[in-house]
Amino acid sequence: MPGKSHKHGSATTGGPLLGDPTDGIDPYLPGNGNLGYRVSRYELDLEYKVASNRLSGTATLTATAIAHVGRFTVDLASHLSVSKVSVNGSRPSRYTHRSGKLSITPAHALPPGAAMTVEIKYGGSPRPIRGPWGEVGFEELTEGALCANQPNGAASWFPCDDHPASKASYQIAITTESPYTAVANGTLVRKRTKAAMTTWVYEQVEPMATYLATVSIGPYEKKSLARKPVPICAVLPSRLTDTFAHDFGRQREMMTAFCDMFGPYPFPEYTVVVTDDNLEIPIEAQGMSTFGANHCDGRRGSERLVAHELAHQWFGNSLTLTRWRDIWLHEGFACYSEWLWAERAGDDTADALARSHHKRLASQRQDLLLSDPGAEKMFDDRVYKRGALTLHALRLTIGDDAFFDLLRDWTHEYRYSSVTTDDFVGVAARHTDLSLTELWDAWLHSTPLPDLPDA
Repeated sequence: MPGKSHKHGSATTGGPLLGDPTDGIDPYLPGNGNLGYRVSRYELDLEYKVASNRLSGTATLTATAIAHVGRFTVDLASHLSVSKVSVNGSRPSRYTHRSGKLSITPAHALPPGAAMTVEIKYGGSPRPIRGPWGEVGFEELTEGALCANQPNGAASWFPCDDHPASKASYQIAITTESPYTAVANGTLVRKRTKAAMTTWVYEQVEPMATYLATVSIGPYEKKSLARKPVPICAVLPSRLTDTFAHDFGRQREMMTAFCDMFGPYPFPEYTVVVTDDNLEIPIEAQGMSTFGANHCDGRRGSERLVAHELAHQWFGNSLTLTRWRDIWLHEGFACYSEWLWAERAGDDTADALARSHHKRLASQRQDLLLSDPGAEKMFDDRVYKRGALTLHALRLTIGDDAFFDLLRDWTHEYRYSSVTTDDFVGVAARHTDLSLTELWDAWLHSTPLPDLPDA
């Protein structure tokens, strides 16, 4: 139970938590992330009862100790109860679970480089985690559930090292009542029905940050939208089929355009989930995006969001920030992709959209530092728009050919990696003979909004 101490045999001395000196806890989320080890794989075996909102699961974490580890922690919300823990097949000498941390003292300390297989059995009634950005994580729907983890909600439904730079492969198995469809990241590798329950098993091979892991359960149908250039499917309630066909009717063309502009799509397939409930905003996840029924309005009123979420597959999912301070590398790029799609689709040009949004930003407070907006402002709309404007200023400065070569080089060189602003600045320097120092100083490292270069 949360807060309860369990002892088995003689305890070993825990000592301080240790980790690689180059690591560290993100100051934007000081309560998340753990030192001393790195996870390479999660295997989640979950069972979820929709009507009662009951989750039971076994999480197996494969990790490597990167320092001498006498004690280590994982993130797990305190509303979930832990019933059993083992490390390399043995029960630990001690574990405690309180304040969102499961602390484990192995029966024997682990030296640097040692392999760790940590198995955790747990369960309870999952619910979102409250924080400065509202409620994030596991969320009940009218009939079903979804997971919206950004930035720190993953621990609301599975034990993890909840830090964006902690990327790993996943196998997610979900058992739920047979009338429901269960979707998770990756490729469906097995499906089996026994009695009234169906198990869906997904394999996510490419490294994934915890906040991008997701499960979506509901009374859905699955439809194929395209086979080329990338397999695309939709998972949605049958009542939304007609409006979805119109509102997401250019999804394949959008994928083709982004592959041309950004380089090859980084995952085996792309899934669009539409819930039967309304959602305030769509949900980003690796290899998939989740929209609400309200995003199917029959007028393509949310197409910019369709573009935004697809662009995150390159900028956010394949290339993932190392620290939350660099969130413009996700949201600025996805926002600019909205404008690029509008330009490719024959609507407004990116330049016209940039100048319109520049005018709006110029009338707002000039207190946002894009390179380090602070935890409270990291989801401020100004981060999105100023990030997009930074990219447009770069495009106008170095020219279209160099700009799009840069984007393709960026996504290729850092594919599946953790990235920083300095990494992007370094790649950009290779694509022009011009000095970009003034541009970066003005757009990234100063608060006043600079003027856009002439088109």
